[in-house]
Amino acid sequence: MSEEKLKPIIRVVSTDIKGDKKLADALRKIKGIGMCYANAVCSAAGIDKNRKAGSLSDDEVKRLEAAIKKPLDHNLPSWMVNRRKDMETGEDMHILTSDLTFIQSNDIKLLQSVKCNIGLRHAWRLPVRGQRTQSNFRKNKGKVSIANKRKVMKH
Repeated sequence: MSEEKLKPIIRVVSTDIKGDKKLADALRKIKGIGMCYANAVCSAAGIDKNRKAGSLSDDEVKRLEAAIKKPLDHNLPSWMVNRRKDMETGEDMHILTSDLTFIQSNDIKLLQSVKCNIGLRHAWRLPVRGQRTQSNFRKNKGKVSIANKRKVMKH
């Protein structure tokens, strides 16, 4: 297709995508889709990942949305989805956009209510995955001036 017929913006999974970018790169603007998942979804939908996003027809956009929303129905492996063995349903699913933020915050609140170590460290605003804290994570500790550091070191 010529560049004059490119749509400037297409709408995929309730997100606006620039039409002048390659499809795999443009899909990464949707929250919950990374490079690996974008490539896999393009191949599952049967669309070239190097095509411009604005050159897609309405039928191709529908196929792409179906592959993004239900990847397991399009023969993508279960390790590729971002929510495996959901606590409530036990299903493998891929969560996108604002649902991803909502579910992540609910998971953290659940861990905090159970008083799990991970939940407590989230509440204390400390690193969760075992990183050292002596020299890193200054933003969580607050601003400390050099004069205060000297006072602490003397005692």
